[in-house]
Amino acid sequence: MERKSNIYQTYLEILRRELICAMGCTEPIALAYCAAVARATLGSLPDRIAVEASGNIIKNVKSVIVPNTGGRRGIATAACIGVLAGNEHDGLEVISHVDEAARERLGAYMAGTPVEISPLNSDSLLDIIVTVYDGSSWAKVRIAEEHTNIVRIERNGEVLRQKDPETKTGDEALPDYSLLSVESIFDFACTCDLEDVRSLLERQIKLNTAIAEEGLRHDYGANIGKVLLKTGNDLRTRAKAYAAAGSDARMNGSVLPVVICSGSGNQGLTASLPVIVYADGLGASREKLYRALLISNLVTLRAKTCIGRLSAYCGAVSAGAGAGAGIAYLYGGDLRDISHTIVNALAVTSGIVCDGAKSSCAAKIATAVETGIFGYEMFRNGQQFYGGDGLVVKGVENSIDSFGRLGREGMRETDREIIRMMTEEE
Repeated sequence: MERKSNIYQTYLEILRRELICAMGCTEPIALAYCAAVARATLGSLPDRIAVEASGNIIKNVKSVIVPNTGGRRGIATAACIGVLAGNEHDGLEVISHVDEAARERLGAYMAGTPVEISPLNSDSLLDIIVTVYDGSSWAKVRIAEEHTNIVRIERNGEVLRQKDPETKTGDEALPDYSLLSVESIFDFACTCDLEDVRSLLERQIKLNTAIAEEGLRHDYGANIGKVLLKTGNDLRTRAKAYAAAGSDARMNGSVLPVVICSGSGNQGLTASLPVIVYADGLGASREKLYRALLISNLVTLRAKTCIGRLSAYCGAVSAGAGAGAGIAYLYGGDLRDISHTIVNALAVTSGIVCDGAKSSCAAKIATAVETGIFGYEMFRNGQQFYGGDGLVVKGVENSIDSFGRLGREGMRETDREIIRMMTEEE
C-alpha cells in the first residue's frame, strides 16, 4: 500500500486515535473524568453531586472495582473519586495519580456528600451528565458517544462549550472508519512502514503484558487466568490465560494502565495478548509480531465499527476474531486464511451478551480467544462455515456486517432487558 495514500494515512490516524492508555474499566473512568471536569469548571469541591447515566453506563459501572478507591465499586464511587482527586487533563487516566491522602479522604467525602443517580433517557448508548454543586453555584458536564467526548459544559447557566455528539472526541474531523476492510487491512499490515506504528505497538505490548503478569501473580476476581494455567501450559492455553489474567486484574482494581482498542481495555487485551503469546511461542520476529498486531487491532475495529462502542453484544467476540486473524498471520496465513478465520470465529460466539463489566469478563475473553484460534484451525484443516449457515453470508465483509447488524439492531431489546434485570431492587 502506498504510504501517501488516503487509506494508509487514515489507518494510521485510526490507530493513533484508538490505541490509547486507560487505567481501569473505561465506563467508570469516563464517569470519573466527567466529574473531574465538572469540579474544575465549578472551581471548588462540591457539596452535592448529581449523575445522569445511560443504561449501558449503569450496567458497566455497577459491578467493577474503581482503581485507587480502596476496593469500592459503583457510580457514586467513580463520581466522588473523580471530583475529589481526578486530574481533568488526563482523560482516561484521570485517577491514575491519586495519592494516599486522597484515598484516605474518599470514605469521609462519600459519607458527607449526597450523590443523586438517575437513569438518562438518551439516543446515545454512552451518555453521562454530571452536575456538581457548591452552595448555590453549579457546573454541568456531558459526555456522549465516546468516553472522553465532552459535548457540553455549563456553569451557573452559562454555556461554556457545546458541540454535536457525533463530532466524537476532540474538535478534529473524525477519520473515515468506512475505509476499514479486511483486504485493505491485510495490505496495510503487510506493507506498513513499521516506524509509523512502532511506538504505538511497543506501548501496547509492554503495558498489556505487564497487567497480564500482574493478574497471574496476584489474587484478582475469579482468577480465570490462573485457573486456565492449572489446566495446562500449552501455547493455546497460555494465550487464553494471559488475556484473561489482564482482565482479572483490570476488572478488580489494578492501577496498571492498559492500551485499549475500540474504547475498551478488555478488547485491547483480547486483541493483543494472544498474538503476543503466540509470537513468542512460535519464535516470530518483532516485525512479524507488529504486523500481526496491526491485523488483530484493525480487524477488531472493523468488526466493532458497525456495532458501536456499547451494546448487548460482548465486544470480546470481535476482538477474539481479531486475535485469531493475527495468529493466522503468524502461522503464515494469507488474506484467504484470515478472512475465513474471522467468519468462522464470528459464527460460533456471536451470541455472548454483555451484562456489564465484572469478573466474568475474563472468562468470556478466554472463550472468545479460544474461538478465534479455533476459527483458524478449522480453515487450516479444510473446514469452514458457508453463506446461509445462520447469519453467515457470502464474503467476509458481508458476514462482518451481518453480525454487526445483530449486535447493533437485533440485540437492542436484549440490551434493555439486561439493564432492567441488573438495576432491579435486590
